[in-house]
Amino acid sequence: MSLLSPTLTAEAALAERFDLIGRQLHLRAETPTACLAWQHELRSRLRAMTGIDTMQYCALDPELDPPIALDGYTRQRLTIAVEPGMRMSLYLLRPADLRDGERRAAIIAPHGHGGGGKESVAGRDDIAYIAPSITRYNYDYGVEFARAGFIVFCPDARGFGERREQSMQEDPDLLGGSCRVINNMAMPLGQTITGMWAWDLMRLIDYIETRADCDAARIGCAGLSGGGLQTLWLAALDERIRCAIISGYFYGYKDSLLHMNQNCSCNYVPGLWQLADIGDIAALIAPRPLLIESGSRDPLNGARGLENVREQIAITTPAYRLLGTEDAFAHSVFDGEHRWDGADAIPWLQRWLG
Repeated sequence: MSLLSPTLTAEAALAERFDLIGRQLHLRAETPTACLAWQHELRSRLRAMTGIDTMQYCALDPELDPPIALDGYTRQRLTIAVEPGMRMSLYLLRPADLRDGERRAAIIAPHGHGGGGKESVAGRDDIAYIAPSITRYNYDYGVEFARAGFIVFCPDARGFGERREQSMQEDPDLLGGSCRVINNMAMPLGQTITGMWAWDLMRLIDYIETRADCDAARIGCAGLSGGGLQTLWLAALDERIRCAIISGYFYGYKDSLLHMNQNCSCNYVPGLWQLADIGDIAALIAPRPLLIESGSRDPLNGARGLENVREQIAITTPAYRLLGTEDAFAHSVFDGEHRWDGADAIPWLQRWLG
């Protein structure tokens, strides 16, 4: 018998298991009150599942470098404490026309893979190994937001940029990350890298709320790929995010992460698929504005392409309908592969955050 027989390998059986026990906590509500109760239950379960409830608060203790003036904005590196003994590095981009005493809407712009952490999103094309990633993925959306008048925060996720693990520091691939090694260490301790990323961004919101130049009632989040993952989880779990854009990270888990099982380990949370799919997690964002951006030829959509994406859109839509904000949920499809397009991004942020 061939070693490729499905009776000798696990994938087919696990796909059947996905269909049998998956999405046990999907939305069944028929009233707004029931929808809000469902959101509360799923949100609580996801916080526990990702290990967020195990995270520890500490003083933010911000440390800021001097700002650098650039074309239409300033860039400033800073770090904040997110847990005892753990700091987050990030860039702050401030529009050049920001006046003293003025408060602006703030955008968190998390990065994905293959861009050297915050460097690509902050437009560091002066760094030789970063410039090709900016071109390939249209990665400098943080700069786009700053030039459009928003105050922008471009953080390094744990395992990327300045926050790569020691085992990666000597790796010649400076664009890579430490997702796998962090998840390997974290999961036996009841944590996940997904939870770490969401927690760190929650602490970044705490910092934004302390700044006199940011309007804490107008905080958005937008990111590509792994940055879309971070945007999805942050907006779903923290209602202080008032508007979100998820690019290149909205598809059914079965097609795109079970069958495409070589994807990065940061996508995998123990027990998650038993409870919810991506569309269910996105439904926790309702009634707050959410724009999904998809490339028509993005290989991460899976073998069925946009059909796999649209199935998840259909899962999220009822929450917006029940809560009376269907116009606050939109799907933008562009002709292209895996990259940030952004054609509708600035208008979306301006519409909902001002």
